[in-house]
Amino acid sequence: MEANFYITHLNLQPHPEGGYFKETYRAAESFPADGLPNRFNGDRSFSTAIYYLLQQGDFSAFHRIKSDECWHFYAGETLLIHMIEKTGKYLCVKLGANLDRGETFQFVVPAAAWFASEPSPNAAFALAGCTVAPGFDFNDFEMANKQTLLSDFPQHTHIISRLCR
Repeated sequence: MEANFYITHLNLQPHPEGGYFKETYRAAESFPADGLPNRFNGDRSFSTAIYYLLQQGDFSAFHRIKSDECWHFYAGETLLIHMIEKTGKYLCVKLGANLDRGETFQFVVPAAAWFASEPSPNAAFALAGCTVAPGFDFNDFEMANKQTLLSDFPQHTHIISRLCR
């Protein structure tokens, strides 16, 4: 299958950080704000899930959210998830089906870590899913400011310069 097949059949829409997505699940119940850590400014769904597709030449720009985000590989080829932890440690995870080549079907990006993703250099596209708990809310989303990220993590200039908008 090609990317356009999935974009059409899954009714994916352009995502603000790059690529295409569709929310597939939002829990009917919510955590009340007073039952959540202080970093949340209101009630949050128990959990949310989306499909997420990136084609070669596109990327999910560096951003962070206030919840853990579990990525799941579905189709296509290897997706690279670039992560910069609070300590400045850089990690590149290969999300995919080639377990014998160091890929994994799932990976959790911890809350507040900066991360970006892109198809591997020879991949036409990658279709993944993302599950967030407590559920995703755009109030918890922060797109990276390139200059701030470069100032905070100058040792990662190449990847930050390439994957910020």
